[in-house]
Amino acid sequence: MHGLRVIIGEPDDLQRAELKKLLHVLGQVIVGEAEDGLGTLKMVRRLNPDLVFLSLQPSMKDGEHVAHIIEDERLCPVVLLVERGLRESIRSRQADTLLPYLIKPVQEMSLLPIIDLAVSRFREVSRLEKEIRQLKNTIETRKIVEKAKGLLMRNLGINESEAFRRIQKQSMNKRLSLKAVAEAIIVAYDMQ
Repeated sequence: MHGLRVIIGEPDDLQRAELKKLLHVLGQVIVGEAEDGLGTLKMVRRLNPDLVFLSLQPSMKDGEHVAHIIEDERLCPVVLLVERGLRESIRSRQADTLLPYLIKPVQEMSLLPIIDLAVSRFREVSRLEKEIRQLKNTIETRKIVEKAKGLLMRNLGINESEAFRRIQKQSMNKRLSLKAVAEAIIVAYDMQ
């Protein structure tokens, strides 16, 4: 991936400068730098980057919390930057998160694959969440339409296919969704 807008959240000036240099070599655009987690989060919300690198070192106590906020709110992909000594700690928590990590100091050869991984995971999770929302909406619509069909069948003495056809016809004539028409039918019969 080339030309991503990147924010670096790293308290160590030297490591931040080195990562910035490596990212430039790979064609990435650094749009912001922060020395702490909260500053990184504010920057992410303001600049809407394509990717954020976030340090998890002891001097940056809020780094892990901020990483989870960015992940949970689906703001952008995150790559964690971990001190070599914290490697086992992050591995033990890996089941709790989908966030990829790099061991510091960051090596150029490991940077591009981890960027690709972070971005592709982020996109896949976002796609799956969207699909889940659509499926939930479809199920909710079906339940409402079924209830409206039942009311029409019971009150008008018509069969199921005729009840559905009437809902469809109203939907087309009024240029409303099936769900909106079904909800209107339910409200109308509830008022009687």
